[in-house]
Amino acid sequence: MIKHDAVIAVFPDHLAAEAAIKKLTAAGIAIKSLSIVGKGYHTEEQVVGFYNVGDRVKFWGSRGAFWGGLWGLFFGGVFVTIPLAGPVIVLGYIAATLISALEGAVVVGGLSALGAALIGIGVPKDSVLEYETAIAADSFLVMAHGPSDEVAHAKAVLDTAGSSRLDVHGTTTVVEPAGHFVIVS
Repeated sequence: MIKHDAVIAVFPDHLAAEAAIKKLTAAGIAIKSLSIVGKGYHTEEQVVGFYNVGDRVKFWGSRGAFWGGLWGLFFGGVFVTIPLAGPVIVLGYIAATLISALEGAVVVGGLSALGAALIGIGVPKDSVLEYETAIAADSFLVMAHGPSDEVAHAKAVLDTAGSSRLDVHGTTTVVEPAGHFVIVS
């Protein structure tokens, strides 16, 4: 069993969030331990959507290039509509947790599937509500997840990235049977 923590930074716009992802990867943080969450579009009079061609995804809308570029970097993602926040894109390790919450129809105290996924990685409910409010207000979450020392390194990098909020959360117990990760809480 391994103990995992998560660091979550809130950024005011997609450019700051993208810069933070670049800083983290340049500092040696593995992309497989990162996630980004934000709205899929900005209100406009253009078509908003996406389609998949092979291993590439094409997004339309004012943030199409931003999300399309990031989709290619991360190992998995989901585009989902969340009450109050609207269409949200989740890329990275937390996408699988979100998909599990959606498939299992998990409801944690009236929270959205994103909220359930965040609680699943050790984020307290009051912080989840604040993160969902930040996303609804058009901010972006950048997260790193892993062993405490790696999360501390990611936090040090994010300290220099200009986030409006930066928190380290939880300890989630992870069991590693035969090379697979299973979260047991």
